[in-house]
Amino acid sequence: MPATSRPQSAPALSHRERQVLAHIAEGLSHKQVARRLGISVHTVSTYLRRIRTKRTAPTVAHLVHLSRTENAAPPTGQRPAP
Repeated sequence: MPATSRPQSAPALSHRERQVLAHIAEGLSHKQVARRLGISVHTVSTYLRRIRTKRTAPTVAHLVHLSRTENAAPPTGQRPAP
């Protein structure tokens, strides 16, 4: 079995979904993710809804865990200020 816990039949996340997931895992808000990626807040919500449809991730904690197991695309740009 592969290193990930994802079942063989589960659909793969798109590159953009992995980017959004990585930013959310960093602790960014939907608005901050939208600004970083140059998309609308509504689009961020759509990507998260698609991720949750493909994987079981009802909470942000689940999304953070998912980002680690899915090798989410590393965010581009600067890291958030502390």
